[in-house]
Amino acid sequence: MENPRLRIILVTVVLAAAAACGHKSREADAGDAAAPRGASALTPEEAAQVLVKVGKKTITLGDFAATLEQMDQFDRLRYQSPERRKELLEEMIRVELLAEEATAKGYDKEPSVAGERRAILREALVAQARQSGPTPNEVPEPEVRAYFDAHRGDYRDPERRRASAIVLRDEASARALLDAAKKATAAEWGELVRKKSLDPSAKANVPVDLAGDLGMVSPPGDPRGENARIPEEVRAALFEIGKVGEVHTKPVVAAGKAYLVRLTQKADARERTYAEAERTIRIKLSQDKMRAKEDELLAALRTQYPVQIDEAALANVGVDAGKRN
Repeated sequence: MENPRLRIILVTVVLAAAAACGHKSREADAGDAAAPRGASALTPEEAAQVLVKVGKKTITLGDFAATLEQMDQFDRLRYQSPERRKELLEEMIRVELLAEEATAKGYDKEPSVAGERRAILREALVAQARQSGPTPNEVPEPEVRAYFDAHRGDYRDPERRRASAIVLRDEASARALLDAAKKATAAEWGELVRKKSLDPSAKANVPVDLAGDLGMVSPPGDPRGENARIPEEVRAALFEIGKVGEVHTKPVVAAGKAYLVRLTQKADARERTYAEAERTIRIKLSQDKMRAKEDELLAALRTQYPVQIDEAALANVGVDAGKRN
């Protein structure tokens, strides 16, 4: 067999997913016997019917239906015809054959495979714990509004400004070009950028009035609108400029270069309304509740399976960051 590790992982993924789906279906049936059971609508007797035997293993009609039902609606559309469903069954048979052979050869005992299997089971358990959390649309309206009222500052967007710059080797070179830069129209500024700027992006194939553009940035000290292309000294100077289209009164020295800085666009500070912020808040609260479910599960598991850490042994472990495999 080629690449046995990957194959056994594939087997584990497929069988774990089918088992999880079957478990969810059984839970739904137990909770409400009159509820629809999906497209298959199998009775318990029908679900137990053996569809295929593969060695000592069996694939039941319920296993096959569970595999279909775990797919999203678009994937299920591929299996509307009997021929395509037969292809799916053949794939399940291949999985079982690989599982039998991989187990017979002991591949399931390999440390790397065992680690992958534990990771898969971990994700399945965490996903099940999170399922009891609400979707964004299920978060109660009063809770969303209460969060918005308590975090108004998070939904106040600061003023943002767009910078364009001519980057020169030193302050003397920048001062020599400053008067021409101040008098330049947008197109003339772009030509100056292309002719004089040392910034590699100055020669980019963009409209001339966009030459030298460094993007938007928020006021100094505001982390929400940082821009890695704009040094802090340039950022501060940008917010000292009075009007769009003006150039800062003096060169700005930063990162060993001198910048002539032009303000090309300004977006005023604004406060988002509840309607604008609602969806973002719903997603956040939903995710918070899902993480809380996961934390509750882990806390319960630590009670059930006590954890003991040998701190002295841990202290003896070092990492050589210079070594590479």
